[in-house]
Amino acid sequence: MIKTRACAAVLAAFFALSACGQPTYTYVKDNGGTTYFKVPSSYTRLDADPLEALLSGNNPESAAAQERKQRVWSTAFDQSTQPQVLHLFGSNDAFVYAAVHKLTDEERDSMSLNQMRDFILPVTAQTRSMYLSQFTGTGRQPLFTNFESLGDKMVQLDKGARGVRTRFNYEIGGQVQTFDQTAILDEKGATVSILLFRCQSQCFQARSAEFEKIIDSFKLLRLPG
Repeated sequence: MIKTRACAAVLAAFFALSACGQPTYTYVKDNGGTTYFKVPSSYTRLDADPLEALLSGNNPESAAAQERKQRVWSTAFDQSTQPQVLHLFGSNDAFVYAAVHKLTDEERDSMSLNQMRDFILPVTAQTRSMYLSQFTGTGRQPLFTNFESLGDKMVQLDKGARGVRTRFNYEIGGQVQTFDQTAILDEKGATVSILLFRCQSQCFQARSAEFEKIIDSFKLLRLPG
C-alpha cells in the first residue's frame, strides 16, 4: 500500500490534473475520499437519486429510501447526447455507475464474493434462476434475458481488501448489452465499492481499449489520518 506521505502526493496530483486547461478526464471520488476513478470529460454527470430509487425499488419518500441515502454514495455518467438514468440498462453509448455502500452488521457478517457479483444485477446461476422464476406463469417478460459470462476474476488488494471483477452480456430490449462490474470489499469489511460499466456489445468490443482506461482507474486509496 502507498505510504501516507506518498499517498497524499499521489491523490493531490491526481485531482490537480483537472485544473490545467481543458481536462481530458473528470476525476471522481466518493464523500469519504477513498474510492476514486476517472471518466472522459465528455460524459455527462447525472443526478444519482432517481437511479438509486430505480435500483432499490424504494419510494423516495419512504424511510427505507432515507436510510439508504445515509449508507450509499453513488454517481453516474452517461456518454449519450441525451443522457438519462435508464441508459444504465441499455443504449448505444457508454454508461458508468459507481457506488460505495456502508454495510450493516448483518451484511458485513454475510458478505461473499457471490454477493458482490450479484450486488446490482443477477449474475450468479442461483440469483439468475431466482430472478427468472419471478416471471414464471405471470405472462410478463423479464427485462434481462440470455445471460452470457465473458470473464470473472478475483481482485486482491493490500491489507485484506478483496473483490471480484466480472464481465457479462444481457439481452435487453432486443439488444445485447455488455456489463463490466468491479466490486471491492474494504479491508475492514465495512464498505463495498462498485463500478459498473455498460455499453452495447459491439460498441464495447470496438472501443475496449478506451473503456479499459475507465475501468482500470477504479481504485481504493487510504487517506492520511
